[in-house]
Amino acid sequence: MPLSEEEARVLEQLERSLTAEDPEFASALRGSKIADQYRRIAVISAIAFVAGIVLLLVGAMKTFTWLGVLGFLLMLAGAYWFAQSWRRGVLPGQADDAPRPAKSTRKKGTFVERMEQRWQDRRDQGQF
Repeated sequence: MPLSEEEARVLEQLERSLTAEDPEFASALRGSKIADQYRRIAVISAIAFVAGIVLLLVGAMKTFTWLGVLGFLLMLAGAYWFAQSWRRGVLPGQADDAPRPAKSTRKKGTFVERMEQRWQDRRDQGQF
């Protein structure tokens, strides 16, 4: 059943207000073009990896060393690009330009003191 004009107008207003208030969440709901691009790269790199295996095997069977080396390099490149695209955003909700927490450049105490503090925090939270 289609929406009435009033319902469509209200829905459009809700979408605009959501986009204005939280553009990151609205983008996640719509789907990301960046994530689609990373998925495409992952698929292409997986195909390149399989093609590299085939070239490696053909080169080994026909004793064409150069073809085997080419296949191995293609496998490495495919695996590298697959890992990069997977890390950058194949999974939903991940983005390469997502805000990351700032790392503190100043250390708080020695290593042993930090480990003791972590242990105490875990005990306080009831994990141990």
